[in-house]
Amino acid sequence: MALTKNERRLRIKNRIRKVISGTEAKPRLAVFRSNKEIYAQVVDDVTGKTLAAASSRDKDISSVKGNKSEAATLVGKSVAEKAIKAGVSTIAFDRGGYQYHGRVKSLAEGAREAGLKF
Repeated sequence: MALTKNERRLRIKNRIRKVISGTEAKPRLAVFRSNKEIYAQVVDDVTGKTLAAASSRDKDISSVKGNKSEAATLVGKSVAEKAIKAGVSTIAFDRGGYQYHGRVKSLAEGAREAGLKF
C-alpha cells in the first residue's frame, strides 16, 4: 500500500518527535510549512506552552515583497527575536517531517542569524 505524501511526512515527523522534545532550558522550534505560508513556534513540551511564534502571515512579514524562501528567512529572524525576548537562547530544531532544504533551511538560517543557537 502506497503512502500519501502527507502520511509519509507524518511518519517522519513522529520518528523525529520520539527523539526531540522541548524543555524549559532548551525548547523546540517547530516548523509547519503549507503550500503558501510557513509557521514557526518555540515550544516548551514539559509545560505545553508556546513561548514565541511567527508566521509569514504576520503583517510585518507579509507586507515585504519577495519569494517564499525570503519570507521564511524573515519568519526565522522574527521568531528568534521573540524567543530571545522570552529568555531563550538555545533551541532544538524540529523540521516537522520536512526535508532540511528550501524554505525550512531558510527559516533555520534566519533564526541562526538573529542569534538562536541550535
